[in-house]
Amino acid sequence: MSRTRHDARRRLSQNFLVDPATARWVVRTARVGPRDLVVEVGPGEGALTRFLTRSAGRVLAHELDPRLADRLAERYRERAPNLRVLRGDFTRSRPPRTPFVVVGNIPYSRTSDIVRWCLNAPHLTSATLITQLEYARKRTGAYGKWSRLTVLTWPEWSWTLAGRIDRARFRPVPRVDSGLLVLRAREEPLLPRKLLGEYRRLVELGFGGLGGSLSASLRRVHDRRRVTRALREAEVDERAPVGSVRPEQWVRLTEIMAG
Repeated sequence: MSRTRHDARRRLSQNFLVDPATARWVVRTARVGPRDLVVEVGPGEGALTRFLTRSAGRVLAHELDPRLADRLAERYRERAPNLRVLRGDFTRSRPPRTPFVVVGNIPYSRTSDIVRWCLNAPHLTSATLITQLEYARKRTGAYGKWSRLTVLTWPEWSWTLAGRIDRARFRPVPRVDSGLLVLRAREEPLLPRKLLGEYRRLVELGFGGLGGSLSASLRRVHDRRRVTRALREAEVDERAPVGSVRPEQWVRLTEIMAG
């Protein structure tokens, strides 16, 4: 590889998946079927595209690197009529107006932007994303701690770490291993829709407070005795740091506080 191409890959955070077995597993984990519309993020040299076009009804592949986009379109022009390659920044694109899934080996440097786009897309049913392992762990409570974003979206989205991918399966080889993060929209929210706003306000209050504990944060606004009772019924330790409170406990807290 020329130095120019290598520098371009580093600038675009391009670490291409080169193991077909892993690519096949990613697509299988995404549960892609012949009726599905798939939006692929960062197809690169087509490791996932190869299996997506065999499984999905249609594939829209968003590639930021124009050289790679042109090469991919040419390679699949005859063999995959269900593929359309789109040049440009995925996060600036408009979501499809019909149900769709997202699959991608995404640039590590754009993970937050891409996840945010997915969560805001009205008709998205799932997103199966190769991310840095540490990001996937933090978003799925792997250390007994839960991020604000995960908790905020929990009633409507499940977050799962489907597995670990060794860094040796990419070129150039990144410094860290990857994880397969799966987001799935719930068919029905875990709370009545009329309580979703209350849930988000409670979570924002909890994570926005001072003193570290959820109890201290909630008591800034709510009656002390009411908070004590709600925490007890939701089986939350009064000394528990906000990040250690499980998403399902937040759901129960909302039900109790709104009751």
